[in-house]
Amino acid sequence: MGKVTIPIGPQHPALKEPESFAITLDGEKIVHMNVNIGYNHRGIEKSCEGRTYTQAMYILERVCGICSHTHATCFIQGVEEIAGLEVPKRGLYIRTMIAELERMHSHLLWLGVAGHEVGFDTLLMYSWRDREIVMDLLELVSGNRVNYGMNVLGGARRDISPEQAKEILKGMDLLEERTKYYIQVASEEVTLIKRLSKVGYLSHEDALKLGTIGPTGRASGVDTDTRRDDPYAAYPELKFKVVTDNHNDVYGRVIVRLGELIESYNMVRQLVNNLPEGPISVKAPRKIGPGEAVSRYEAPRGEDIHYIKANGTEKPERVKVRAPTLANVQSVAKMLENGYLADVPIVIAAIDPCFSCTDRMIFSIKNPDGKATGSMDWKALREYSIEWHKKQGVDFSKAKIR
Repeated sequence: MGKVTIPIGPQHPALKEPESFAITLDGEKIVHMNVNIGYNHRGIEKSCEGRTYTQAMYILERVCGICSHTHATCFIQGVEEIAGLEVPKRGLYIRTMIAELERMHSHLLWLGVAGHEVGFDTLLMYSWRDREIVMDLLELVSGNRVNYGMNVLGGARRDISPEQAKEILKGMDLLEERTKYYIQVASEEVTLIKRLSKVGYLSHEDALKLGTIGPTGRASGVDTDTRRDDPYAAYPELKFKVVTDNHNDVYGRVIVRLGELIESYNMVRQLVNNLPEGPISVKAPRKIGPGEAVSRYEAPRGEDIHYIKANGTEKPERVKVRAPTLANVQSVAKMLENGYLADVPIVIAAIDPCFSCTDRMIFSIKNPDGKATGSMDWKALREYSIEWHKKQGVDFSKAKIR
């Protein structure tokens, strides 16, 4: 049988967001795969430049519904670094608590999606039932089930009451009991183990070479975690272990996420039991002095990076987001080499992709007939940018590129 190339996406039942994968097959075996991103550009980075820091924070919270606190906190940490603001300890503890609740939400959601992709819909029903416990706790603390709005420049928006703390601890006990059952299922259910083992294989060496992060990298033995390696918020005061695995496949990614759930429950208990007294925020200036910062944050999917440049006004001059999926998506093609067509949905799902977080605009040059003649290279893009800024009254033509 000859080779054939089939498209999956941009619209496909197995994809929760529009993205395009061109897969070359020899029979049922995958020979090559091209990942084509760019269907979800929303202009969020550019939108931030025309809004105040507080408004930008709320926009960035909507980069991703599952990682909303991730992006808001990553951004606001960078702004606070430029402004020289010291967030009170209680505020940092509350931020960290929401971060770990969000991780639970993300991992339980992922577990259900992974079960659904391999036909294990009972796991979907169970894990999404438990996800409701987390979302109820997030609503209890923040008032919202998604996009919690718990950050302000200089601290946290809402405090934790003793009654809320008790409910959180009850939730952790119930979730831990149920997660231990999932770990037992993952360890003993032969059908699940055989379906996921050796599927989406990514060696430790390839994981390092391709720069994979988060559970995707840790399931291939890459022992990195920003919470430990470059600690922020209240993480320096927490005891936890970074969960890694050496199966190097989808099964290993299940094991890592289940282990991380147990660690998150323990961290939230530490945060609740040791919540410091005092204020939850400090007064922040409306205008932020000139400066720039790179902020790092361990999102549920891996390291999130925000670059912020301030120019002394109440609006950021530049905001740049490197979401975790952008670092992991290139590994999907490697995972599917010599794999089977039937494995495509679960292998893509195993990195827990968020393409809305990832996509950026491609500027396409068109001729008078409207047909694309190519895309801009760096030099052409710089010249276009210089001319655009000249119209705004700013001349960057003599600026040097380092």
